[in-house]
Amino acid sequence: MATNNLTIALAGNPNSGKTTIFNNITGARQHVGNYSGVTVEKREGFRRFRGRNFQVVDLPGTYSLTARALDELVARNAILNDRPDILVNILDASNLERNLYLAVQLLELEQPMVVALNMADVAEKMGHKIDDQALTRRLGVPVVRTVGNRNRGTEDLLATVAGVAQERKQQPFTMDYGPEIEAKIKEVWSVLKGVAPEKYPLRWLAIKMLENDKEVIDLVAAFPGGERVRSVAENARKKLQGLFGEELEVVFAERRYYFVGEVYRDVVSVNNEISQTTSDKVDRVLTNRVLGLPIFLGIMWLLFNLVFTIGAYPQEWIENGAKWLGDFVSLYLTDGDLKSLVVDGIIGGVGMVVSFLPQILLLFLGIALLEDTGYMARAAFVMDRIMKSVGLHGKSFIPLLVGFGCNIPAIMGARTLENPRDRMVTILVAPLMSCSARLPVYTLLTAAFFSESYAGTVMFSIYILGIVLAVIMAWIFRKFLFPGETEPFAMEMPAYHIPTLRSILTHMWERGSLYLKKAGTIILAASILVWFFVSYPADVSYSKDFEQLKAASDAAYNANVNDGEADEHEAEIAKLDKEQAAEKLAGSYAGQFGHLIEPLIKPLGFDWKIGVSLFTGFSAKEIVVSTMGTLYSVGAAEDDTAELQESLTTDPALSPLVAYVLMVFSLIYTPCIATMAVVRRETNSWKWMSFSVLYSVALAWIVSFGVYRIGMFLGY
Repeated sequence: MATNNLTIALAGNPNSGKTTIFNNITGARQHVGNYSGVTVEKREGFRRFRGRNFQVVDLPGTYSLTARALDELVARNAILNDRPDILVNILDASNLERNLYLAVQLLELEQPMVVALNMADVAEKMGHKIDDQALTRRLGVPVVRTVGNRNRGTEDLLATVAGVAQERKQQPFTMDYGPEIEAKIKEVWSVLKGVAPEKYPLRWLAIKMLENDKEVIDLVAAFPGGERVRSVAENARKKLQGLFGEELEVVFAERRYYFVGEVYRDVVSVNNEISQTTSDKVDRVLTNRVLGLPIFLGIMWLLFNLVFTIGAYPQEWIENGAKWLGDFVSLYLTDGDLKSLVVDGIIGGVGMVVSFLPQILLLFLGIALLEDTGYMARAAFVMDRIMKSVGLHGKSFIPLLVGFGCNIPAIMGARTLENPRDRMVTILVAPLMSCSARLPVYTLLTAAFFSESYAGTVMFSIYILGIVLAVIMAWIFRKFLFPGETEPFAMEMPAYHIPTLRSILTHMWERGSLYLKKAGTIILAASILVWFFVSYPADVSYSKDFEQLKAASDAAYNANVNDGEADEHEAEIAKLDKEQAAEKLAGSYAGQFGHLIEPLIKPLGFDWKIGVSLFTGFSAKEIVVSTMGTLYSVGAAEDDTAELQESLTTDPALSPLVAYVLMVFSLIYTPCIATMAVVRRETNSWKWMSFSVLYSVALAWIVSFGVYRIGMFLGY
C-alpha cells in the first residue's frame, strides 16, 4: 500500500446509503459493468485525493457473508480474491445493531478497514446517541461519521482511509466464540497453516469450514493437502454439533449476534422519550392494511400520467429536431436508395426512438425517487399479502418493481432471494413487468387513438395488467413447476430519506445513456435492416401502371388548367402515390413475410404490418415503433410521431381496440434478446430460457385474443 494507487471496496447492508457515498466520492468518474462470470452489476469509480489515485468499488449490498445468495457470494469473493487495499464498511446509524452483524463478519476477513457511521443525523432524531470512540475501541477500527444524502463527512472519510493505508496494518480483530468452539477453530487452523495460500485469513477459513460453508470447503479441498484439512474440519464439526445439538452455522450466528448486542449496548444510549420516528408515523398510513394498496396504485397512476403529459413537450422538441435534420439532409442528397436509407431508415428510425427519451428519463426519475426515499420496501410490504397467496413473499416484488425500468436488473435482482424456487419463479414472471423499452409503443398508440385525458389511465391499465399477469403466472408456476413451502417474509424497513439530487441525476444518466447507446447500436442496425426489407426487391409487379396514370392526370390537368381543379388534381396524384407505395410495401421482403404470418395474428385483429413490427420487436421493443414509422411512411419520411399517428389513425385496419390489444401483446411477449440472454445466464439453462420465450408468446396470444373478443362483444 505504499504506492499512490489504492483500491477501496465499499461494503454494507442494502439501504445503508452505500451507493450515495460511492456517488459522493467518485462523482461522474464511474462506470458500470459486471463481475466476471456472473450478471451481478459491478460499479467502479475513481477519485484523486491528496496525491493518491483511489479506485472505488461499490460491492453488492448484503446483510451477511454466508454466501446463500449470489450477491453475498460475489461480495465475499471480491474481498477475498481481489484483495482491495481498504474496506470501508457503511453502517446505517439508525439501524446500528443489525448493521453491526455484517461488520463483524468483515472484520474476521482480517483486512484493513474503516467504518463509516452513515445517517448519523437520522439516528440523532430517533434519540440514539452513539459513542464513536467506544465503537472504535470495541471494533478496533477507525469510525467516521457521514451524512451521505448531504455529502457530509466524505472528505473526513477519505482522509481516514488514506491514513489507514499509510499505516499498512493487518486487521487485529478476534471474536471469542467460547472455549469449545475456539479449541476446534485452533485445531482446524493448525492443519490449515502451510496449506492455504497467504492471501486467505486462516482463522476465517477455519470458521467457515466449521460452519459447513460449501464454497470454502471446496476451495480448501482444492489446495495441495486440502483433503486432510477437510477431514479434520468435518470431524470437528460433528463433535461440536453433538455437543450443541444443532447446526453449527446457527451456533456461530447466535454467538455473533450476542457479541453485536453487547457492542450495541456499550456504545449506544437511547432516549426513550422519542418513541416514534417520523417514518413510523408515515408508515401508519402508507402500510395500512386498508389504505396501503390504494395508495400504492395511486402513486403508480400519478407516475404514468406525469410521464405521458410532461414528457410530451420535450418529445415534440426532439421530433422537430429530427424532422429538421431529415429535411436538411434531403437538400444535399439526390433521390435514390442512399437518400432513402439515410432519411427514412436512419434518421427516421433512430430519431423516432430517441424522441421518447424524455418519457424514459421521467420514468427512471420516478423509480429512483421510490427507491431512494425508502418507499420501495413499503410497496413490497403492502404487496406481501397478494404475493403470499401465490406462494411468494413481498421481497419478490422488489425485483418486479425494478422491472418497470428494465427487465434485466429485475431478473438479476432475483438472486437476492435465498429460496431457489422463489428465485426461478421471479425470473420467469419478471419480463411481464412493463420495461421502459415498451413505453414508446404505449405512448405512440395512446396518443394516436385515445384522448389526452384518458392516455395516462390507458397506460396505467397496461402496467397493472402486467402485475396481475405476473401474480397469476407466479401462482401457476409455484403450484405446478416449483411446489414447496412458502418462505416467511422478513425485510428491513429503512427510514425515509430525502433523495440527493446527485443520486437521482446519476441514476437517470446511467439508464438514459444506456438507452441512447442502444439507439446508436442495436436500434440503428435494426432500422437499417427494416429499411432494406421494406425497400427491396425494387422491381415489384404493380396492379396498375401508376407512372402512366400520373402522367395522364398531369397532362389532362395541364391541358385544361382550372384553379378550382388544382386541389382535386393534387388529391388524385396523392391517392395514386399512396396506392403505389402500398403495393410496393406489400411486395417487399417485409410484406411477403408479414403476409406469411398474418393468418396467425388475424384472430387478434392484427394485419401483416403489425406482424412485421412485432417480429422486429424481438430484438428490442423500441424497434416496434421505428418499424411502424418505416412501414406506414408510404413513401414519405416520417420523422415525427405526429405524422405517424395520423397514418395509424387513417389505416382502416386499426382502431382504439386493436391499438389496445397491440399494447397488451407488446406487454406480454418476449421483451428483447438481451433479457433472454440474462435469463439464460441467471438460470444457467437453455431449457428455461426457451421456456420463457415460448410461454410468453403463447400467453400474449391467448390474453390478446381474449381482450379483442371481449372488446368486439362489447361493441368496441
